[in-house]
Amino acid sequence: MINIQTIRLLLLFSVFVLPYFAETVMAAPIPGSDIGHEGTISYDIEVSIDPATRMLTGKSVITFNKTRDHTLILDSRFEVTQAFIDEMPFAPQTDSGRSHYWQIPYAILRPHQIEIHWRGQLHPLDETLDHEQTLGRPIAVSGEAGTFLPDASNWYPRVANGLIHYSVQIKLPPGQRGLAAGRLIDEQDDDAGYRARFEFDHAAKGIDLMAGPYEIESDHYTGVTGRPIQLRTYFHPQIGQLARDYLAAVKRYFELYESWIGAYPFTGFSIVSSPTPTGFGMPTLTYLGINVLRLPFIKDTSLGHEVLHNWWGNAVYPDYENGNWSEGLTTFMADYTYKEQESDEAAREMRLGWLRDFAALEPGQDAPLTAFTSRRHGASKIVGYHKAAMLFFMLRDLIGEDMFNRSIQGIWSMQRFKVTSWSHLQTAFEIISARDLAFFFDQWLTRTGAPSLTVTEAMQEQSGSGYRLHITLQQSEPAYQLRVPVAIQTDSGEEIHLLNLRHTEQTFTLDLDGKAQSAILDPDMRLFRLLAPGEAPPILREIMINPTTTTVLLSSDDETRQTATILAEKLQRRTPQILPAGRPVTGAPTLVIGLHHEVDAWLDARDLPAKPDEINAKGTAQTWTLTSPEGTSLAIISAQDSASLESLIRPLPHYGRQSYLVFDGRQAVERGVWPVRMQKFMIE
Repeated sequence: MINIQTIRLLLLFSVFVLPYFAETVMAAPIPGSDIGHEGTISYDIEVSIDPATRMLTGKSVITFNKTRDHTLILDSRFEVTQAFIDEMPFAPQTDSGRSHYWQIPYAILRPHQIEIHWRGQLHPLDETLDHEQTLGRPIAVSGEAGTFLPDASNWYPRVANGLIHYSVQIKLPPGQRGLAAGRLIDEQDDDAGYRARFEFDHAAKGIDLMAGPYEIESDHYTGVTGRPIQLRTYFHPQIGQLARDYLAAVKRYFELYESWIGAYPFTGFSIVSSPTPTGFGMPTLTYLGINVLRLPFIKDTSLGHEVLHNWWGNAVYPDYENGNWSEGLTTFMADYTYKEQESDEAAREMRLGWLRDFAALEPGQDAPLTAFTSRRHGASKIVGYHKAAMLFFMLRDLIGEDMFNRSIQGIWSMQRFKVTSWSHLQTAFEIISARDLAFFFDQWLTRTGAPSLTVTEAMQEQSGSGYRLHITLQQSEPAYQLRVPVAIQTDSGEEIHLLNLRHTEQTFTLDLDGKAQSAILDPDMRLFRLLAPGEAPPILREIMINPTTTTVLLSSDDETRQTATILAEKLQRRTPQILPAGRPVTGAPTLVIGLHHEVDAWLDARDLPAKPDEINAKGTAQTWTLTSPEGTSLAIISAQDSASLESLIRPLPHYGRQSYLVFDGRQAVERGVWPVRMQKFMIE
């Protein structure tokens, strides 16, 4: 008879031993691991693009191999010149002028082909857009500086809500080069122009295509299975000198993640420059703005994040209906890991930054992790990236680093090219750690908010040669199950104790070597929790993401006032709620914008602290946060003139985690965060 222990051993064998054997003998992912019937849709596309005229001409042959209802969608900007199903005319319908579409009912589905020819003029490239604007308008654009055809723009007859395999042949005029995600099959570059074919053999969500006046640099990396992996940069000429450093950085990330997770799942990886400040990751490539790539820290931060997405997100697919876990795991294993490699203090500062950001949310802005699908605004990033990353950090603390890493490798071995939900992750961590983690995943995935923790009482008594401390912790409802680190400062040194808190109020008895003087809750920021009032210093993000934020414009000059209004719109990503300058400050977070003399007078009239010494009389503009005596968070922007204020419009929205900044023109020359005030409970 098979007992529970035997079943567990069999599961462990299936997760670790069999996948490991397959990994070491196969150069490609395990056959048959692609997603079910959706993956049987195949595209063969030929597309010709002339960036000078923005004209696109395309031919798509779509093969369906299994029965299921499908809808094909093509943006109405394009003209359908021919359409056939199994060589019979197959005209599209129109959807209120927004798109062409073809309904393909189950009744006619058998192995067959649909052939569609289309042409049209792409939208002009707008190089003034920022990243958020690019995310918010997925349209197909072209110009001589670059072409970007995101899948969501319906630039080709796209299967709605399906996964596909594809082959794409790209034709471009001389001087232009392009690519799509996938394996480069062949390319020609001569006086007649550029030709290249890319194939993607695994199940893909869609097809993104990009082109530009690229210079191509190539290198290769030998993966852990011995398979050569082609590395490329497609860079605009003005940043061509950066190519070798970026290729070297990609190799470092491959070494890190192949040893940590498993073999890289594709045959190549490319870094592609964009004329707009984009930051996208697709299977086998990342698409980053020219000015983003110029930033010296990108190779050590964002690049690794995008490389890692080729494991999590682009090869193990999130189950979006039940929550996108891939951004949190990628943030933890990329952005946060680089901070851990830097120092313990840098890692702690990142965790503190996550908690500060969460503290800036208003009730109603939060959502459970099971509801997160993708980043749409600042609040969604705080939940879907930061809270989820903290979940994985706390999980590693709970089960130990070795079991955590074994679980990561098991998930990779079992779930490559499969839709994977939070429940799949939970099962893997439970099997490999041999622990019931239902309480952990339930409380962090399905609830909004976070626990609020306090020390309510602490009494001590002498016990033999030492002391005994009775300490009471309290948490908000509903109660979480938490391992709460508490630092007890004694006359003989500091002691760290982990307290297993299960109820809204619980008393613990600790034996100490010395007499207790004070207790500090979670001094190392290892729990995702609500920071106590006063514990988190105010940061700019509070006025940026809070929907109740009000704005006070101090200048009466029309030009300066208009500039200040644009700045407020950029910071809040909405039309600002402007209050008269003479009105008292409300209880909502408030943004105040003016010239130096106007700001100084406004602060003085309200008995608020003057400009801090850290930034006073420095640069052309300063911004800082403070808390009013009534507890209102204020963000002050003070500039020497209208031009200095205008210089803040592009850079300032990127500094939400700062408490103060000094700008010299567009350049932030000083910045910082006000010190944290830890929850310290004094013990007599």
